[in-house]
Amino acid sequence: MEKPNRPQHGPGAESSRSFYWRYLLWILVVTTLFLYWANTTTGPVTTESLAYTEFKEAVREGRVTEVTIEGQDIRGHYAQPEQPADEEQEPAPQPEEPGGFTTTIPSVEDPDLIPLLEQNNVTVHAESAETPWWASALIGILPWILIIALFWWGWTRMQERMGGAGGRDGMFSFGKSKARRFREGATHVRFDDVAGLENAKMDLREIIEYLRDPARYRRLGAKIPKGILLMGPPGTGKTLLAKAVAGEAGAPFYSISASEFIEMFVGVGAARVRDMFKDAKQEAPSIIFIDELDSVGRSRGTGVGGGHDEREQTLNQILAEMDGFQPHEQVVVLAATNRPDVLDRALLRPGRFDRKVVLDLPRKEARKQVLSVHTRKMPLDEDVNLDVIAQRTVGFSGADLENLVNEAALLAGRDGSETVSMAHINRARDKIILGEEREGLLNENERKLVAYHEAGHAVLAWELPEADPLDKVTIIPRGRALGATEQLPEEERHNVKFSYLKDRVAVMLGGRVAEKTVFGEVTSGAEADLAQATRLVRRMVSQWGMSEVIGPASFPRGEEHVFLGREMAQPPDFSEQTAQIIDKEIRKILEEFEKYATATLRDNRHKLDALARALLEHETIEASQVNQLFKDAEKAA
Repeated sequence: MEKPNRPQHGPGAESSRSFYWRYLLWILVVTTLFLYWANTTTGPVTTESLAYTEFKEAVREGRVTEVTIEGQDIRGHYAQPEQPADEEQEPAPQPEEPGGFTTTIPSVEDPDLIPLLEQNNVTVHAESAETPWWASALIGILPWILIIALFWWGWTRMQERMGGAGGRDGMFSFGKSKARRFREGATHVRFDDVAGLENAKMDLREIIEYLRDPARYRRLGAKIPKGILLMGPPGTGKTLLAKAVAGEAGAPFYSISASEFIEMFVGVGAARVRDMFKDAKQEAPSIIFIDELDSVGRSRGTGVGGGHDEREQTLNQILAEMDGFQPHEQVVVLAATNRPDVLDRALLRPGRFDRKVVLDLPRKEARKQVLSVHTRKMPLDEDVNLDVIAQRTVGFSGADLENLVNEAALLAGRDGSETVSMAHINRARDKIILGEEREGLLNENERKLVAYHEAGHAVLAWELPEADPLDKVTIIPRGRALGATEQLPEEERHNVKFSYLKDRVAVMLGGRVAEKTVFGEVTSGAEADLAQATRLVRRMVSQWGMSEVIGPASFPRGEEHVFLGREMAQPPDFSEQTAQIIDKEIRKILEEFEKYATATLRDNRHKLDALARALLEHETIEASQVNQLFKDAEKAA
């Protein structure tokens, strides 16, 4: 359904008005300066100030040819000096204009002045000492003109800053919506530009088709969903998917961030919500996209003191507007959030956001598609294998993959390369995951400690049957880590077994175990490993029922509460005695896993020593090199 174009109110109109007044202001300033200059530069080019007696003496000597008397002031010109006639000598060049002088008549009247001037043939001019009327008017009016112009310019600037969507109603437009309106063709993002997310695109295509041909769905008794909530971790493509909807839909598309509703003035957020929905209803069928919905959609009455604040008023207005849709008002509200757990329940009930679309981190095939999209205009070297890159980027979001490709291109440019190679991509991946290399940080003793620490992780990752396969081990300090052992899962896991978790925790403890086995003491280098291992075992005991002592029960503990008030008011789900049992069981399981890791390392001490020596020599060892290294160590043993 085509709607007539409404007049667009944007920053262009306000900018043109502001430019107009700035231009007028500069004209007035330049005019004033010109008039002042013209007034002060009239008269002889070269002037000197004479005492009145010196002036009369010059008249008597015949050196004055012309004077102008204006009140008490006298301006005059000197006569040109006569040059003696000499045929052998060229006459001196005459000045273009004789010199001038100024003097002041004493307040005591001098009756001899005029006769003295007449006797010496001095031409006398007289001018009125009064200021011309036009000059008086200009001097009186011009400052007011400048003040009014400055005030008006400041007023227009304030309108631009406080004027809602482009300042269309000036400083009184606080309640006007700041939503940006996109017409068909305004954005060039399409569903083909969004790799993966096929299920999400299917749900959104259905909405777009409904808006294009609502009669077909009405014949079947279908009703358009009022709201669609895009949920997922940061970087999974929620906003990009909304842009694709704007590119695909033939309907008007309004986009706004939820934080733009809120201002320091009470009631502004609710007014902006009303204005945005009013515009969307007038141009129905239309789509409204609210990004970061959790900014205003958090549960009401939470936090210390609760309260009916501005954010809650804005949320109430959103709920009221979504309830007020009539069947003929074909407006779809599309919202995105990465914190659905904090949203108010009233937003999530049927009739508000009827459909929830979950956007997960891309799987391997989807990661390959995302990489294909971001590298299609990039000159890639022949050795670049997108399958391998997708395999090595488990846990990367779409935004992470885009950043990976960009970092690789920057590294290629730094190296002066004409193409982006696999080596550039691997370096970019290491930089993103581990951080930038820090050379010369460790002394020899510390390098040996780090080498055995990382070798302990690597040997356990290689030997334990359920551990993720080893990919690379390095003792080059990166970011905050002094070394790193990378494992590459063969498949993405969504449900894990106890045996996998046991081997995973054992690998985490491998660095500490190696230090204790080789040096007889431990270092602070295992801080991050211990934190991860303890966190994982706590979940095994208190949430996943993997402890025989605790049994099939869940006791969530240490979860992050989004609201301080909720955390303070929420009673504990278990007794203090149960908490002590959980802590004791966590310690017990960690000790068992540490013994398990220690026994494995002792059985493979020759591999541990061989890998540590290789790391001290080469600093970085790939999985293929580890395989040959361990074969040689087996033969030597």
